[in-house]
Amino acid sequence: MSRTRRTSRTALLAALGLITATGATATVLGAATAGAAAPGCKVDYRITNQWNTGFGADVTVTNTGDPVASWTVEWSYAGNQQVTQGWNATITQSGTAVTAKSLSYNGALATGGSASFGFNGSHSGTNAVPATFKLNGVTCNTTTTPPTDPPTTPPTTPPTTPPAGSRADNPYADAKVYVNPEWSAKAAAEPGGTKVANQPTGVWLDRIAAINGSATSMGLRAHLDEALKQKGSGELVVQLVVYNLPGRDCAALASNGELGPTEIGRYKTQYIDPIAAILADPKYAGLRIVTTIEIDSLPNLVTNVSGRPTATANCDVMKANGNYVTGVGYALNKLGSIANVYNYVDAGHHGWLGWDDNFGASAELFKQAATAEGSTVANVHGFIVNTANYSALKEDHFGIGDSVNGVSVRQSKWVDWNRYTDELSYAQAMRAKLVSLGFDAGLGMLIDTSRNGWGGTARPTAPGATTNVDTYVNGGRYDRRIHLGNWCNQAGAGLGERPQAAPAAGIDAYVWMKPPGESDGASKEIPNDEGKGFDRMCDPTYTGNARNGNSMSGALPDAPVSGQWFSAQFRELLKNAHPAL
Repeated sequence: MSRTRRTSRTALLAALGLITATGATATVLGAATAGAAAPGCKVDYRITNQWNTGFGADVTVTNTGDPVASWTVEWSYAGNQQVTQGWNATITQSGTAVTAKSLSYNGALATGGSASFGFNGSHSGTNAVPATFKLNGVTCNTTTTPPTDPPTTPPTTPPTTPPAGSRADNPYADAKVYVNPEWSAKAAAEPGGTKVANQPTGVWLDRIAAINGSATSMGLRAHLDEALKQKGSGELVVQLVVYNLPGRDCAALASNGELGPTEIGRYKTQYIDPIAAILADPKYAGLRIVTTIEIDSLPNLVTNVSGRPTATANCDVMKANGNYVTGVGYALNKLGSIANVYNYVDAGHHGWLGWDDNFGASAELFKQAATAEGSTVANVHGFIVNTANYSALKEDHFGIGDSVNGVSVRQSKWVDWNRYTDELSYAQAMRAKLVSLGFDAGLGMLIDTSRNGWGGTARPTAPGATTNVDTYVNGGRYDRRIHLGNWCNQAGAGLGERPQAAPAAGIDAYVWMKPPGESDGASKEIPNDEGKGFDRMCDPTYTGNARNGNSMSGALPDAPVSGQWFSAQFRELLKNAHPAL
């Protein structure tokens, strides 16, 4: 799970033959003679999913002519295709003729500018791409001067709210969230567990077998079918954790996975593709599906590679082969093409990436991954921080600007020159940084508060003494870990803020993405068929390494393999919950 790893201080469519396979593309460049008002377009059209009677498509329009304030795209089908659901455009159909119009936020296209939209559709028999397409009345695949007929008039009052079928700005707003019945039953069976058994938690797809499930565990379709039952007449969010990269978690052992470092092909075809096919089923189009994309992956390529004291050979391998970036980009592109899927990429936590030499480099890497494998930043709805970690939501008794006897809080052993003291300040700062790099200005953040309450009798009620900066910070901090680098089954931890929508500026929701009571890793080596190893950071007798300042691990004893139910941990989380139960 997430852990501290850092160095302190220190346009449109063109003619194409019959598409027969998912992933087919068509790209055409239209131009005009010099001196004319130069309309032109370059288009990328992709069939992203295709099943018995349905398909999904993504369209990217690039304007190669003069700037336009809004756009209208027109085409006609030769067959019986019907658009059933669209996003990022107002799409209407009359007979075989289809019109897609820009929205208020994506109509302006400078020369060289582009916009993307997508749709799901139905068909029977063949699914051929139309032969002719127009952008504002101009045929895209021409190399002559534009026609003299006036172009189709673009909309003068584009819609100000997303049309039906478009993604919500915040999927959690005015929506219920799916309660996993498997987790709920385990929680309810524990003393006092019924107090939280109705809380929504993430469904972890941490191996290929988890997609179909087994005789004793629910698969993805089973969860989605159950979600439809819970939905009723309102909106409902289903939270999925997409977590099975090749060479997963290169800097630890407890959460290693089934795929080797070079098995990117299996990741795409046996893991992401089947998930996408299920999520694209029209049966589930009314659900809001939130995905957490590959925790613990990208930050490792910044903090745990050669040149850092926390380097590992495995992370050097994954940085060199590029399969973390490739895998994340592929997942974002494939899943982001589905209208009701909201991708949130893991962004570590403040005690991992809050230092100057990690923060900016990580944000840049997030953009690299978001634009890999044909993906764009538009496929990222937001980011999630503190996934499966313990960092406090908000430290009230000390701030990053405080000083004691002239010594900055940043110089305390706990803060250790970090620029952030808690997850809320980190999440809001990372959001601002990502927007500055080109991510959508409406980017939303999630914070996992499943185990960061730090309540109970050990929770400070006032700042520490001002004897020195260390007593001031240590006496007042809610996070009672021995060191920020400790991440496995932490003793003294408690349930945090209950899941809720829009709790703070820039934050889409507080979530329990990590189901409380599921182990982070085994306290000792336990044979298993999931590829999960034994990490000494889960051993309560371990005296530490460079990632935790050579401190004791702070882990609970007798823990099972990661993901399995850990009763002792759940009971401790109940006891130390804040807000209290």
